[in-house]
Amino acid sequence: MSTPASVAGLQPESFAFTPENLATAEKIISRYPAERKASAVLPLLHLAQRQHDNWLPRVAMDYVADLLGMARIRVYEVATFYTMYNHKPVGKHLIEVCTTTPCWLRGSDEVLGACKRRLGIDVGETTADGKFTLVEVECAGACVNAPVVAIGEDYYEDLDGPAIVAVIDQLERGEIPTPGSQIGRRGACPATGPTTLTTKPGADDKAVSGGTDD
Repeated sequence: MSTPASVAGLQPESFAFTPENLATAEKIISRYPAERKASAVLPLLHLAQRQHDNWLPRVAMDYVADLLGMARIRVYEVATFYTMYNHKPVGKHLIEVCTTTPCWLRGSDEVLGACKRRLGIDVGETTADGKFTLVEVECAGACVNAPVVAIGEDYYEDLDGPAIVAVIDQLERGEIPTPGSQIGRRGACPATGPTTLTTKPGADDKAVSGGTDD
């Protein structure tokens, strides 16, 4: 796998899991038959990326390949296929704004624009202090609570411009924003509140269903 010149100088000379992460890796590998341990490549690459400031250098991919007994090219193929793996340094907080159709219909343009203005950067850029990187992604898989932004391993849902700015402000202050719906939506129920199963089963329900107290 060739390494872009802009990233080559940032590549570390070596990589190894910390003792704690190695123990985690071994636990993950143990979930698979010995002859199928290559199946652990995805979570191990994710573990390596988390250890290395949220990006995956080539030596980390090589390390995972050797640990799993895989050809290195096979690991490169996996790591370059999935957008969850970063191949160059990113900010401490990677802000992934979903702009696929459901999010777009519910205002993801406003959310993305608010991020750009608040951070003073464009898509694909990182703030000068290294705290934030802004990217645009396809389908975060939480369409019912659109618009959605993923930051690290947390989802922030039901957003608008002011809401995402408030989240960014908290992160900049070193606080941990509450993930999930930002309008108080309960799970994935309608934004106006639950419309079914709004009461607990009572005696009449048991009678209808033939239930008893026994």
